[in-house]
This record gives sequence, C-alpha cells and structure tokens, in this order.
Amino acid sequence: MAKEPGKRIPRRSLEDTRRLVVHAVENGMHIDDAARVFECGRSTVFGWVKAHREQGPEALTVKQAPGPEPKLTKRQMAQLRGTIRGKDPRQFELDFALWTRDLVREVIQRKFGVSYTRQGVGKLLCRLGLSPQRPLVHAYEQDPERVRRWKEEKYPAIHAEAIAAGASIFFADEAGVRTDHHSGTTWAPVGRTPVVAGTGKRLSVNMISAVSAQGKTHFSFIEGNTNAATFIDYLKKSCSTTSQGRSS
Repeated sequence: MAKEPGKRIPRRSLEDTRRLVVHAVENGMHIDDAARVFECGRSTVFGWVKAHREQGPEALTVKQAPGPEPKLTKRQMAQLRGTIRGKDPRQFELDFALWTRDLVREVIQRKFGVSYTRQGVGKLLCRLGLSPQRPLVHAYEQDPERVRRWKEEKYPAIHAEAIAAGASIFFADEAGVRTDHHSGTTWAPVGRTPVVAGTGKRLSVNMISAVSAQGKTHFSFIEGNTNAATFIDYLKKSCSTTSQGRSS
C-alpha cells in the first residue's frame, strides 16, 4: 500500500529523498508532481529546491540531531574518568571492588549531585572512552622490583645453568580436584537444560603438577596437603620419569 502524500520521511533516507526530488524538479518535473511521486508535501519540495538554489548541495545534508544537553561539565567528566581509572570503589565505602553502572551512578550523585539512569551512565562511560572489561588480577603483595630482578637476573642465570647441565626447568604448583565441581558449557535446545550424570558424593584429591616452558608436564596425586616429604617424593618421581624419557 502506498504511503500518504506528505507522510514523514525516515531520517535515514531523508537526504537521499531531498537530492532525488531536487534533481527531478531541476530536470523539468513540476513541483506538484514531485510531491506526489516522492510522497512529501508541496511546500516541503519548494523549500528544498529554494535552499539548493541559494546555498548549494550542502543545504540538502541532514544535520545530526544535537541531543540533550550533558548533565556534567567537561571538567566534571574528566574528574569522573580519573576517578574510575585511578580509584577502587571501596575507597568510596562501596561494597564491590569493580566499577558497575550502578556504582558509577552512585558516585556521580555523591560527587556532583546529578542523577543518571543506568542506561544514561552506560552512554556516558562510552563517551569517556571506557568499556566493560574483565580485569587482570595482580597480587597486591607483589614487589615490582623483585619481579624485575627475577625476570632480568635470576631466571636467566638459572636458564644458563640448566643448559650447561643438560637439565630442564619446570614450574610446579599444588591443585585440588573435586567430584562435585562442574565447569564449561554445552549446546542444547532452547528451554531444555541438559543433564549430566554425576555423583552426589563430595570427594576430593590433591595433586602436584609441573610444566616446562616447552609444554612438558608431570603430575602426581597425593594424600592430604603438600609437605616436604610429599614434595621430595614428587621430585624423585619427576626426575625418574625425565630420565626414562631421555634414555628412550
């Protein structure tokens, strides 16, 4: 069904319509006919043609809507960005360590006395060049200087010694595995949650594992927690396994 003449033209196609109408009129089409063919008002067509003749093609460009006035000044927005980048929400006596839209909204209300909706906060954060990201976790006890010395001095010396001795370097850690732990996702029909058969018993086992820079791994299950005796026994097993691998 054809649209009624003079019906509002969608903004996304308005500029193209203006140019088509003006081109048609300049090539001999009567203004009344152009209004009927392109389904817009006669006075609208006349205004477009007049503006094009007086101001040129730029007069047909659709200007971007200005939008509402920002609630925060530029200085306040800069302060907010610095707060989010440089501070922890807990420094404002908030209960969470990561910035959420609700927490940012609360800080804006406290600092500037301005109210925002959650959606408005999201748009504001985007304008500030911020986006939601999964943070990397760094231990606050970590000493940057000791880390530097390990990377630049201690580990290169250990690596050189290992090469001279024909040895391999492994990084070891202790881990625990539980029978009632479930992780990962799977594909299934919408609305029908898949069921995986498992045990209701809460059993656990600990293990020591080690991995080399080349991807070689060793692991061993242990009873209880790791102590000096279990760790020494693990080292003996690992050395034995490595020796067998070289002899073969």
